[in-house]
Amino acid sequence: MGWLFGKDKTTMVSPENALPGRPTRITTPGRHAVLDAPLAPPYPEGSEIADFGLGCFWGAERIFWQTPGVITTSVGYAGGYTQNPTYEEVCTGQTGHTELVRVVFDPTKVSYEELLRVFWEAHNPTQGMRQGNDVGTQYRSAIYFHSPEQEKSALTSRDTYQKVLTESGYDPITTEIAPAGDYYYAEEYHQQYLYKNPGGYCGIGGTGVSCPVGLTSGEA
Repeated sequence: MGWLFGKDKTTMVSPENALPGRPTRITTPGRHAVLDAPLAPPYPEGSEIADFGLGCFWGAERIFWQTPGVITTSVGYAGGYTQNPTYEEVCTGQTGHTELVRVVFDPTKVSYEELLRVFWEAHNPTQGMRQGNDVGTQYRSAIYFHSPEQEKSALTSRDTYQKVLTESGYDPITTEIAPAGDYYYAEEYHQQYLYKNPGGYCGIGGTGVSCPVGLTSGEA
């Protein structure tokens, strides 16, 4: 188990050095503990998916399941190389994955742009491979888009938010924005963790800087 120690967890692992993982997927509960909706597909007709990484996924998931228009949420691992990783493996920094919240939403009730506002304001996206006291590649800020429209909205919102952050004295945004790839569900005890453990750890903390919604980068 030597890979547990001696590694720089703030440096992204290379594909050839990542842990191999396993072919068997982790079993997930059938229903959301709060919203009583399915965690895994199929989802209701017309729903869309948004994927966000903003630090420890326990507190991040709660923010989104409390957002009106969200159908269901789950937590998992994405953005790296290890197949079907365990939480312990992700914590080593040797999988390349970030802790992710998958948000399934009704676009007639909440827009993707509004979810982006929630994302930006819920954490500090300027910290690189960390979020507060949580340090490592698994805590990096990330948006994984599912369509060209989501990509455009994500980039536009980043540029818009960067302007107001800069005015407030913050460093450049380090959020990774990339196409959505494989999403691996986290273990059952992580799903809706703060509902099951109301006194549990929540590392979420934003900058206090409001994010404009609906503005193009040229209008802010």
